[in-house]
Amino acid sequence: MINLTKLWTGAAQPADGLRYGHGSDAHRTADTRKPITVWNITRTCNLRCVHCYSDSNAARYPGELTWKEMETVVADLAAYGVPSLLLSGGEPMIHSRFFDLVDKASQAGLKLTISTNGTLITEEKAALLKAAEVAYVGISLDGIGRIHDEFRRKEGAFDAAVRGFKNCHEVGQKTGLRLTLTRHNVENIDRILDFIEEQEIQRVCFYHLVPAGRGSELQVLGADEARGAIDTLITRVEQWHAQGIDRELLTVTQPADGAYLLVRMERENHPNLAEARRLLAWNGGGANSSGRGIGNIDTQGNVHPDQFWQSVTLGNVKRMPFSEIWEGANPESAPMLNSIRSIGRLSPEDRQSRLSGPCADCQWFGICGGGFRTRAAFANGGDLWGSDPGCYLREGERQNALAVA
Repeated sequence: MINLTKLWTGAAQPADGLRYGHGSDAHRTADTRKPITVWNITRTCNLRCVHCYSDSNAARYPGELTWKEMETVVADLAAYGVPSLLLSGGEPMIHSRFFDLVDKASQAGLKLTISTNGTLITEEKAALLKAAEVAYVGISLDGIGRIHDEFRRKEGAFDAAVRGFKNCHEVGQKTGLRLTLTRHNVENIDRILDFIEEQEIQRVCFYHLVPAGRGSELQVLGADEARGAIDTLITRVEQWHAQGIDRELLTVTQPADGAYLLVRMERENHPNLAEARRLLAWNGGGANSSGRGIGNIDTQGNVHPDQFWQSVTLGNVKRMPFSEIWEGANPESAPMLNSIRSIGRLSPEDRQSRLSGPCADCQWFGICGGGFRTRAAFANGGDLWGSDPGCYLREGERQNALAVA
């Protein structure tokens, strides 16, 4: 994640310790962090979104974890000390024991985030989420009105999601908006940002498309579209900061956003340039993301480097605890896990000899970590050392002297 609010304005943010090694809960190095764990607790969903990475439908899927298995996972994640547990789906609130799981995880001391389409959040359920001390609820939105309904393939989905936001707001439950940037909605960013202001939403994450599941049918943003989107977000961050509004605005699944941010800061002689570069270098971008700073448990108990990279399985929690799998105890997957993690540890010479495409000679590797490795692997037939096709830096920017240590 790239926290534009933090890097552009310097304002303290809730996850500074985890993301940038800065603050009271700071980690010594980025590669020693335990993983934020995304747990897809069910594949069943009441919508059929065009960009769904899990290809979910309103159907029952066999093989999902039993309640006893779920309890075991919660106990393991709590003992292992993962910094955050994100419950996702499908639509997680459809699960028959969703609130039992929320209570169990909260009582175990896990910091909980819920990723939901928002349509099932009634007043009563919002109050239950607040009572369980859920850290925040991320509601997915992909446009305003009809645009969102077309993405979700259900008329009225937008109005139902808005009710979900309002119900959370009424009980004081922190909410966040999640949006996937595609060529179908990028022109509506300003209207979406207006909606965020109108609804007083405290946190917003803009995901760059990862072509997984049904999302493989959509197109990632072109270079000019991506640059324009980030420029629009930076402008709004500036406006909110000038108004004294401390709203988190983050971009996700594209570490090149950090490099582009520094390019702009240098061009504009931005006062936060040196500090932003230091924090981004500490984070390491994609080198410390999939398979290290984030992990996934799918509905069948399979463990993956992240929620999009379903083609790589590291183990299964029905047979081995997540903590042991993540520490490399599964001999069948340890070589792949080590390969994914090695990208950030190689010397510049070794790295340059292995990478292909634009990443091979890019001077921003220490900031970006080679982009989002999952998207790079998709684009290069599973090759871990290919370039991220979502990178939008220009040739001259990739060779910018600012990046040279």
